[in-house]
Amino acid sequence: MDVDNDTDRVERPEEEWEQRLTPAQYYVTRQKGTEPPFSGQYVAEKSAGTYSCVCCGSELFGSDAKYESGTGWPSYYQPIDPDRVVMAPDDSLAVPRTEVLCARCDAHLGHVFEDGPEPTGMRYCINSEALDFEPGEE
Repeated sequence: MDVDNDTDRVERPEEEWEQRLTPAQYYVTRQKGTEPPFSGQYVAEKSAGTYSCVCCGSELFGSDAKYESGTGWPSYYQPIDPDRVVMAPDDSLAVPRTEVLCARCDAHLGHVFEDGPEPTGMRYCINSEALDFEPGEE
């Protein structure tokens, strides 16, 4: 990523996002889409490492917080730092949900639910298309 500081705000015109991202990444992150369940490249990923925003490179989730939720999307019980994500109400379906956005660039990542494991009880259900994975230690 061409941004030096992981906390600097990243804003780009939509045309630039569309050029930088694959069509699937653009659909998920900039148009608030979702990938089909069990189709994402990180659903079954079990290696140690860090998951970052595909749009801006902000480190969002560690593999130590990843778990198998059975939902078909990579799931985490907490972000690396709560300030790295923003929650927003999502009333696009009949059932209200809570959207998860990257705090640095407003990329749509997925949704969060209150049915996850301890220690937080949260399930951050995140699209693989919204993430990059860097293998390594936590």
